[in-house]
Amino acid sequence: MINDKLFGIAMILYLLATFGYVVYLVHRSKVTGWIGTGLALAGWLVNTAAIAVRWIESHQAGYGYIPLSNMYESMVFFSWSIMLIYLVFERVYGYRAIGAFVAPLGFLGIAVVSLNPAISAEIQPLVPALQSNWLTAHVVTCFFGYAAFAVGFAVSIMYLFRHRTEARLGKDAPGILPPAKVLDDLAYKSVAVGFPLLTLGILTGAAWANYAWGTYWSWDPKETWSLITWFVYAAYLHARFTAGWRGVRLAWLSVIGFGCVIFTYWGVNFVLSGLHSYAG
Repeated sequence: MINDKLFGIAMILYLLATFGYVVYLVHRSKVTGWIGTGLALAGWLVNTAAIAVRWIESHQAGYGYIPLSNMYESMVFFSWSIMLIYLVFERVYGYRAIGAFVAPLGFLGIAVVSLNPAISAEIQPLVPALQSNWLTAHVVTCFFGYAAFAVGFAVSIMYLFRHRTEARLGKDAPGILPPAKVLDDLAYKSVAVGFPLLTLGILTGAAWANYAWGTYWSWDPKETWSLITWFVYAAYLHARFTAGWRGVRLAWLSVIGFGCVIFTYWGVNFVLSGLHSYAG
C-alpha cells in the first residue's frame, strides 16, 4: 500500500533528522541545525500525508474510519504527534539541541511497528466497540498528551546528563547541552502541556466506555494504568508548585511517568488482558 511506503520514508527522514541534530549538538553549526529541522519537518509532512492516504484507503476498502484503531496506526500517529509537539517547542523556545533526543523517538515510533512482522499493517474493519465518534476525541487527546510527555522525557534525560556535568565542573561548565536550569524549565512546560490533554483523554475515554459498555469505569488494566500515569504526573506538578521541587527529583519523576505511559500503551496490550486488548 502507498501509505506503508510513505511511513517508511517518514521513518528514514526522522532518522536522518536525528543525525542532523546530533551533528548540530556537537558542532553548533547553524547549517546542520537548519538541516536537522528541515529533515524533521519533511518527515512530519510525509507522516501527515501517509496518515491521510491511509484514511482514504480505508474509505476505498469500504471501512471509512480515521486510522487510529490498532497498534500500527496508533504508533505512527504517536510519532506524528511527538514530532509536532517538538517542532512547536523548537519554534517557540528555539532550543534545537533537544531534537537530538526527541527525533529518535519519532523514528522508533514508526520503526517498531513497520519492521515488526508480528504487527499487521493491513487495513481491517473496526470492531464494534471502536465504531464511535468518541474514537477520534479520545485517542487524539491521549496521544497528544503522551507526545508532550515524550518530549518531557527526552528533555529530562538531557537534564540528568547536564546536571552531572555541572555537579562536577560548576554551573558555568562548558558542554554541548543547554544549561540544566533551561532543561528543567522545558521539561516542566512539556508536562504542563501533556497533563490537561491526558486528563481530557481520560474523561473522553470514560464517556466512550459508558457509550460502548454501559459503565464509565470498570478498572480495566488500561484504565487503571492510565490513572496511575495521571497520578504520577499530578505528583510531578504538585511537587513543583507546592513542595518547590526542581532538578533531579523532578527529572526522575518525568522518566518514571513516561515509563508508565509506555506500559499503559504497550504493556496492557501485550502483557495484560482486558477490554482494550484489541489494540494489540
